[in-house]
Amino acid sequence: MVAAQPAAAADPAGYQNVRINEVTSSNSDTVELYNTGSTAVSISGWKMSDDSFSPQSFSPSAGTVPAHGFVTFDSPKGLGDSDKLVIYTSGGTVVDRVEWATDKAKPAMARCGGDGTGAWVTTTAATTFGAANASGCPASPPAASQVRINEVTSDGADTVELYNGGSSAVSIGSWKYVDSDTGHSAASVSSSSPSTTSIPAGGYATFASTLGLGDNDSVFLTDGNGNTVDSVTWATGGAKPSDERCANGTGTFRTATTATLGGANSCSGSGGGGTGGGQLLGGGGSLTSGCTPEAPTGTAATPAGTSAWPGGLDVTIADNVCAFTTSTGPEGRDVSGLAFDPANPSVLWAAKNKNWLFKLVKSNGKWIPDASWSATGKQIRFLGGSGEPDSEGLTVGANGHLYVTSERDNTKNTVPKDTIMEFDPAATGSTLTPVHQWDMTSQFPQLDTGSKDDANLGFEGVAYVPDSWLTANGWTDPLTGAAYNPANYPLHGSGLFFAGLEWDGTLHAYGLNSDGTFTTFGAISTGKASVVDVTFDAGTQRIVATCDNACGETHTFLKVGAAGAIVPDVTYTNPAVMPVDNLEGFALAPTSTCVNGSREAVWSDDGIYGFGSGSSSYGHALYSGTFPC
Repeated sequence: MVAAQPAAAADPAGYQNVRINEVTSSNSDTVELYNTGSTAVSISGWKMSDDSFSPQSFSPSAGTVPAHGFVTFDSPKGLGDSDKLVIYTSGGTVVDRVEWATDKAKPAMARCGGDGTGAWVTTTAATTFGAANASGCPASPPAASQVRINEVTSDGADTVELYNGGSSAVSIGSWKYVDSDTGHSAASVSSSSPSTTSIPAGGYATFASTLGLGDNDSVFLTDGNGNTVDSVTWATGGAKPSDERCANGTGTFRTATTATLGGANSCSGSGGGGTGGGQLLGGGGSLTSGCTPEAPTGTAATPAGTSAWPGGLDVTIADNVCAFTTSTGPEGRDVSGLAFDPANPSVLWAAKNKNWLFKLVKSNGKWIPDASWSATGKQIRFLGGSGEPDSEGLTVGANGHLYVTSERDNTKNTVPKDTIMEFDPAATGSTLTPVHQWDMTSQFPQLDTGSKDDANLGFEGVAYVPDSWLTANGWTDPLTGAAYNPANYPLHGSGLFFAGLEWDGTLHAYGLNSDGTFTTFGAISTGKASVVDVTFDAGTQRIVATCDNACGETHTFLKVGAAGAIVPDVTYTNPAVMPVDNLEGFALAPTSTCVNGSREAVWSDDGIYGFGSGSSSYGHALYSGTFPC
């Protein structure tokens, strides 16, 4: 049994990801908040007001809004038939607001078409507080709700762009807008310049804000009856040059590198921005002193028969520039193996080749070192406290310990040292030494040639695979020729470890015994020339062998075949937007994190090269995308 670990600390700075999601002005006068971000947000000390009373404290159902989760509360002073709701942080910053005309919040006003991001519509069914809004949304939403704020700038021109995603034109001559300054009165869209009174189906309308828009500001759009249509909130610098929806008209907001007012959004972003957070490939960042990206090597074509990436096509930069500089790796690169913690999916473990481990947590859409564990990572040693393991792959075992592979000792880099080391992440101190270590070097004499290049082609990844999966799927034990029986190996724990050999793309299955010995179950072909990471994905019930640019940036999902052997099932490419680099780490978030049918996929760049010098991804090691649940 894996011991439970505490969740990542709530991030009060992530307030812009918290949106009013549903509100009712009947009986309980209940409000629901939703967190569109990937990190919990503290709402301690937050307040609310309506159109007649000043900000008041409220009692939420929880003190933090979990990532992609809900919190509800009853209004302390009641809400009227025609009213307004404004949410503030403890410091008085406006978080979000919604307005409605008579009876429009009965039974409720709710965001439809996406929790936290959808258009405001009067629900046609009972309220859905604490759960997704889809069940209460009308089958045919009104035409006005198809109009969305699509792009906004705060760079002096202070322009707002609207987009009509519907099939008919919408009159907006009586619509108004206001910013986050509660002292401002709403301005008319039609009286702004240029005067805009209608927006065609599939078309755009732009106007300059007469209120001015600043850093850390908002735009709230209402129709002629006072009902909120849409809103966006951004952080300092987030609307410079613009904040835009990605995908155009429907997605969350991200900072763009170029404004595209009056046309489809380019969705080439530079980070931060509006309620969606994240940083699309295409943004900026400056390298720190000593941080030296390394161009990729060994690029080969994608194998025939490979399928396209099944998840989302958008990919974001998911770390700070040059974030992984260490005393033994001041160039910042060489981030390799990745693994989500199955006991706490808000934690992502990362191995850096030059003997370092990082515990990463989400903050404002990026994976950053958990300062409570170590803000700069922890150095690892071989058993006995010696050497500098060339740490490549890692996985989390059933006991919550980290199992890390090493190809060699970096102090003797011409000699292979293919080992699996077990570390207790709860151990104190800045340096970790193994609880156990298993040395398989003698099994791979082809790597011991005196060449540092050959010595560097050993264990590149590792995955813990539970016995329950092997037995349920009828795996044949290569040692006995019969169905695998875990009881035959009493010291191995509750699963086997599959290490990937970069040399030839094979997987090697081991039972790691508590007395320091191990059982070898033989080699498994992945059908690839190389393997750079291995993971077991409980969601697809597959072992995943990843290859970088040496195999066209692909991931092979393996299953237990009809004959009882582990065989390739399907191979996917990366999303097309990804750089073709030495991407040596890959991890899929557990299905417990699924939102709207998707979960996070994360890649690590061994050379932090991205698309090359001057590009948005130059100097970054982590990329984030989505994969189906």
